Amino acid sequence: MSQPSLEFVTCPDAQGGHRMAYWQWGQPDSGHVVLCVHGLTRQGRDFDVLARALCAHAASAGHSLRVVCPDVVGRGQSDWLKDPQGYQIPFYAADMLALLQQLQASTLDWVGTSMGGLIGMVVAGLPEAPAFAKVRRLVLNDVGPALEWQALQRIGQYLGKTGAFATEQQAADAMWVSSSTFGPHTPAQWLALCRPMLKPLPDGSGRLTLHYDPALARPFAAATPESTAQGEALLWQAYDHISAQTLLIRGADSDLLSPQTAQAMTQRGPKARLIEFAGVGHAPTFVANDQVQAVVEFLLD
Repeated sequence: MSQPSLEFVTCPDAQGGHRMAYWQWGQPDSGHVVLCVHGLTRQGRDFDVLARALCAHAASAGHSLRVVCPDVVGRGQSDWLKDPQGYQIPFYAADMLALLQQLQASTLDWVGTSMGGLIGMVVAGLPEAPAFAKVRRLVLNDVGPALEWQALQRIGQYLGKTGAFATEQQAADAMWVSSSTFGPHTPAQWLALCRPMLKPLPDGSGRLTLHYDPALARPFAAATPESTAQGEALLWQAYDHISAQTLLIRGADSDLLSPQTAQAMTQRGPKARLIEFAGVGHAPTFVANDQVQAVVEFLLD
């Protein structure tokens, strides 16, 4: 399968519900699901290269596999929320449980980049998760229970500024300014990552803007060092409850996941196996071959 199918799930909320989109690769009836959940301002097509590699590896081994890459609410093809306070990790986790109930996997693996990893920790750390939400293997991509406050401030400087661009290339160049920490990419690789990040402005001008709801910035901006510390305590509690075999991937130059936090994650909870990629900050994109192979081997070998 060279392109995914676009599917939807209806998720409950206090305003009457919303639809979350997800991109589905591989065998649509497979009981083995790899759920790939993106970072804060990203969307499910971030995982195209990884999804193709996972499906190809599974097919070569005669193994049935389904790779599911949601657009977290407020992003991509998903609805925007009427109440922006719903743009927070506990609500995202509830949406993922609604999705997992629809998917009904018999074997569930999770790949989470940044925010997607935080959501994964919450779901995988549920003490009494329903059978369809029990995570077998968990990949945390450059994220842990403790987040560096300076990195959060850096992200807050561009969050919500969705812009207006005359061309895809102009938008890609602008995104590179805030995303060069993703590490080396060829121009073609970067443009491919950026295309799904764009949509036409509704004014008929033909200009492009970023795909997400600018109101994502509201709950993010309300965070304080104190509230962040309280959130960390809850995330460590979830992490310590995780029973899934866990792989922690870290960009060696990451400013969000400190070496100290990464080391602590190898010594408590699921005692994650740690892999670091040189020349990359926050966060690896699973476009480079070595990054892709690390995940494929962990999940499928």
